[in-house]
Amino acid sequence: MNNIEKKIGIIGGGQLGKMMILEAKRLGFYVTTLDPTFDCPSHSISDEHIVADFHDKNAIFELAQKSDVITYEFEHINVQALSELEEQGKIIYPSVKSLRTIQNKYSQKQALAEKGILVPRFGLVCKAEDIYKYGEKFGFPLMLKTCKDGYDGKGNYLIKTKEMVQAGFDALYKNNELMVEEFISFEKEISILATRGINKEIVIYPVGHNIHENSILDTTIVPAGISAQLEENAKEIGKQVMNVFDGVGTFCVEMFVKDANTIYVNEVAPRPHNSGHYTIEGCRVNQFENHIRAVVGLPLGDTSLICPVVMINLLGQEKNGKTKVIGVEEAYKITGVNVHVYGKKESKIARKMGHFTVTGNSAEEALDKANKVRELVKIIGCPVKIAQDGK
Repeated sequence: MNNIEKKIGIIGGGQLGKMMILEAKRLGFYVTTLDPTFDCPSHSISDEHIVADFHDKNAIFELAQKSDVITYEFEHINVQALSELEEQGKIIYPSVKSLRTIQNKYSQKQALAEKGILVPRFGLVCKAEDIYKYGEKFGFPLMLKTCKDGYDGKGNYLIKTKEMVQAGFDALYKNNELMVEEFISFEKEISILATRGINKEIVIYPVGHNIHENSILDTTIVPAGISAQLEENAKEIGKQVMNVFDGVGTFCVEMFVKDANTIYVNEVAPRPHNSGHYTIEGCRVNQFENHIRAVVGLPLGDTSLICPVVMINLLGQEKNGKTKVIGVEEAYKITGVNVHVYGKKESKIARKMGHFTVTGNSAEEALDKANKVRELVKIIGCPVKIAQDGK
């Protein structure tokens, strides 16, 4: 079969899935989405949409029947069903083996540490007493995490002192497997996007400097403002991580810069990532196109930076309700601005509703313009009015 004739199945119809599809459709691919929400962001541009839960085995098998290759936009899916499909010869990228390992943050850290990649010291937690022991070993503060299903700070609890241990354990345990990590006092948070092809070809994107607010990514700045040596070190770590997991597709590696010579790997995501949205306007070939190229077996594209760029997330504000976008007209009077609205019908406070990028002649110029756009563009929730007499 010709590579560009392959049918693609995507598990997840959120903004990442939508942006994958936009690149896939440009090349003429037939795409089927599996997502439980009928009007999810991917719905309107999918050739087919299977409305079903991410753990629905029958639905995942149906997706496989309609697809030559399956990929996914996030990790919290039915890995056992995918494993059975892979045993039957179905093609799934990234592989089920890499997904199974990365899904669990403890096994993810084990895999990295075993290959000599620097990660914060960590340990498994079965009871509150374990946290006290790690506190004695690593010192406080400590980061307590659920091993599975955490994202955007959900499933994390910063234990600043030993007096907070029990409260942290009670907040997260709830029959969840937990782990604890040494808290790294870092100079800067950065990330690398890397794409690896079926033939093991790897391309690496420029390093992004990430700024989080309330554990949710707020801003990504590229170039990251680090030394050339640190940039090269981060890229080399990105390559090593891709080889550890034998990854196919675009992965994100989040890292902490401890000092001028030390980089820790924080977490790995086996998919395109929020911190890579800057690549849409900032790079010759963006993270989503390269992900599609990788999973269907096409040669990978040029990841070089076209110009400095800043990405800022647009989170739901004010109140929950029907999505309303304001300020785009004024923002578009500023050169270099591109607004992305994900198409989620309901805006919720702190929900990722969109993002915008701003390009400039320097990172400083782009950031200055981005901060002006931040004051203009907002996504808010509007209460839905209930008609009288059912009208």
